[in-house]
Amino acid sequence: VSAGNGCGHTLLTPHSGTLSSKNYPGTYPNHTMCCWRLQAPPGTSLLLAFGDVDLEPSEHCAHSSLLLADPQTGTAYGPYCRNSVPSAPLLVTNSSTVTVLFNSTSHRSGRGLLVSYATSQHPGTPGPPLTMCFSVYCPAGCKDIHGDIWGNPSQGYRDTSVLCKAAVHAGVIADELGGQVTLSREKGITLYESAFANGLRSKRWVRSRWGCTPHGSAGPALCCLLSPACDDVLEVVAFNASSWWHEVDMLGQDRAWVAERAALSTTGYSWAAEPGTEAAWLDLDLGIRKNVTGIITKGSSEQHNYYVTSYHVYSSRDGKNWRPYRGSSGQEDKVFEGNADSQGEVSNAFIPPIIARYIR
Repeated sequence: VSAGNGCGHTLLTPHSGTLSSKNYPGTYPNHTMCCWRLQAPPGTSLLLAFGDVDLEPSEHCAHSSLLLADPQTGTAYGPYCRNSVPSAPLLVTNSSTVTVLFNSTSHRSGRGLLVSYATSQHPGTPGPPLTMCFSVYCPAGCKDIHGDIWGNPSQGYRDTSVLCKAAVHAGVIADELGGQVTLSREKGITLYESAFANGLRSKRWVRSRWGCTPHGSAGPALCCLLSPACDDVLEVVAFNASSWWHEVDMLGQDRAWVAERAALSTTGYSWAAEPGTEAAWLDLDLGIRKNVTGIITKGSSEQHNYYVTSYHVYSSRDGKNWRPYRGSSGQEDKVFEGNADSQGEVSNAFIPPIIARYIR
C-alpha cells in the first residue's frame, strides 16, 4: 500500500513492484511525503533495486531523504540523498515486510527516486547483457517508467532497450504482474519501424552500417530478441457482427461493410457497424478450440477515417455463453487500448492466453 501526496507511479504486488516519487524523472515537489509498505508472502524476503536516487544533497539528508525500515528485524537503511547514496544498487533484506519513506522540504533540484523490488523467489534483476543468452526477472509496473523502447515485436530490440518495457511491448509478460524474461543477442537489422503494442509505442530507429558491440569491437550492432509463446496467424472460418453498415454513396452506389470484411488482410474498406449503434460487437469463429495469444487491430483507410480506440474481449466454447477476458490480475474486465488512427496496426497480447473457439 502507499499513502501521501508525494507518491508517483506505483504498482505493488506481493511478488514484485515499482515505485517512484511524484513527477519522476522531473523534479519532485517541495514539502511532500510518501510512505510505501511492501508486503511479500510469508517465508520469502524482499530484494530492492535502486534504479535512481537523486535527492538534493543536505547535511544528514535533512532537505530530502529516502529511508527504509525493516520492522521484523528492527533494521533501518538510510537516510539516502545525493551525498549519501545506497552503497549498492541492490538491497537484500531478511524480511517479508519493508516500509519505504520518502519526504522533501524546500529544495531546488533532483529527479527523485525510482525503486523496484522482487522476492527471494525471483532473485534475478534487470541488468546489462553479459552473455549471448541470459535471463532477468522484471518487476511489475515497469511499463510507465522513464525510458524509450527501440525496435518492435516482430523485428527484435536493440540491446540498449529498456528490457522489461520491451518485454511488455512484445507481450512476453504482463505489466501488472511482471515475470521472468529470457533474451538472446543476435545481429541487428538496419531499420526498426515504430510499433504500438500492449499500450507502449516503440521508436523508429535506423542503424548505420557499422556500429560497436558492447565489447567495443567493430561490427554490426546487436539486438535483444524477446519472443512471445506463439506468433502464428490463426485462420478465422466465419465472421458475425451485431450489425453492419449498408452505405449508399453520393453516386447512389451500394457498399456493404459486412462482418466478413473484418479480416486484417482485407484491402479497401472494412467492417463497420450500423451508424449510431451502441455496444457493437464482432464475433470470430476459429472452427475449433485454439490457443489465442493476442490480437491485432487496424482501422479502415478507404475514404473514411474509421478505427476502434478501445475494446473488451469475450470468449466462448459454444458461441452462446460468453466469458469476459480479465487479464492476469483477474479482478476487472480488461480494456484493451486500440488504434489512434486508421493507418497503423496495434497489437495486444493475451496474458494468459485464451483457449476458445469463439472470440468476441
